Amino acid sequence: MWNYTDKVKEHFFNPKNAGALDEANAVGEVGSITCGDALKLMMKVNPDNQVIEDAKFQTFGCGSAIASSSALTEMIIGKTVDEALAVTNRDIAEYLGGLPPEKMHCSVMGAEALRAAIANFKGEEWVDDHEEGELVCKCFGIDAAMIERAVTVNSLTTLEEVTHYTKAGGSCQTCHEKIEEVLEAVLAKTGALAPPKPHAPGTVGLDAIKPLAPKAEAAPAKLTNVQRMQKIMFAIEELRPQIQRDGGDVELVDIDGKDIYVRLTGACSGCSQSAGTMMGVQAKLVEALGEFVRVKPASLMPVGA
Repeated sequence: MWNYTDKVKEHFFNPKNAGALDEANAVGEVGSITCGDALKLMMKVNPDNQVIEDAKFQTFGCGSAIASSSALTEMIIGKTVDEALAVTNRDIAEYLGGLPPEKMHCSVMGAEALRAAIANFKGEEWVDDHEEGELVCKCFGIDAAMIERAVTVNSLTTLEEVTHYTKAGGSCQTCHEKIEEVLEAVLAKTGALAPPKPHAPGTVGLDAIKPLAPKAEAAPAKLTNVQRMQKIMFAIEELRPQIQRDGGDVELVDIDGKDIYVRLTGACSGCSQSAGTMMGVQAKLVEALGEFVRVKPASLMPVGA
C-alpha cells in the first residue's frame, strides 16, 4: 500500500472542481485510457486580463491522478495564464505534501495538461501525438521531449526515476536503452555528468602549496564470466523467496552482456505489477554486480538465441 499524505487523501475523497466546465475557453487533454491514465483540464480564462477565473477536470486514473488534478485546479484559479505556466509537477506534488515516487507521473500528467490548455487558449497547436518529439516509449506514448522536461524539472538521474515520473519504460522495457540515452544527454547538457574541476592552488604564501593528490584507490578486480554469472544467479536466488511469497517466481534464462533475460512465472506472469518486479530484479543485480545491466523478459530474447 502506498504511503499517502492527508492532503492527498483529502483531494482524493473530496476532489475539488471535478466535472465539466461549459464556459471553458481553454482545454487540455493528455494521456490515454488505454495507457491507464487520462486527464482533461478545462479553464475559463478572462480574455481581457488573462486571469483563470475557473477550472475543472475530468480524469481517468488512480487516486493520485485524481488528487493531482484536484490540487492543480485549486493552484491555478486566480492566477494569470503566464503565472500558471510556471507551475511545475514538483509544485503540484509539494502542494499535496508529497507523492510516492511510483505515483509522481500523476503530477507530471497534470503539468502537461496545463501546458496543453494554455496552448489551446493562446491558439497554439499542442501536439500530443509526438510528431515534434521522437517517440521513446510506445507502451505509454511518451516522447523524448516529455522525458527531457521531467528530468530537468525534477533533477532526475536514474532510469527508475524517469519511469516513476513519466511511466516510460514501465511495461515491456524495450525502450530502456533509449531512455538512458535521453537521460544522459540531458545530464550532460546541464553539467550533472561533468567531472568536478580540480582545485586551483593560490600563488601567495601557504596558498602556493599544492594540495596533496588523493591516494588512488585500487580499482576493483574485474569479474570473470563465471564469477559474474555466479553473482547473478546468487542475487536472483536471494530474491526468489520474496517473490514466491506473493505466489510468483523468477528464473534466469540467459545472459547476453548487459542484457539479462528472466522469466516470471506463477502469479507474476501477466501481473499488472510485473514491470515493477522486473525493475526490482534489475536493481538487485546492479547492486550485486556494481555495473549497470538491463533485465528483460525472456519473451524479448532475439530470435534464434
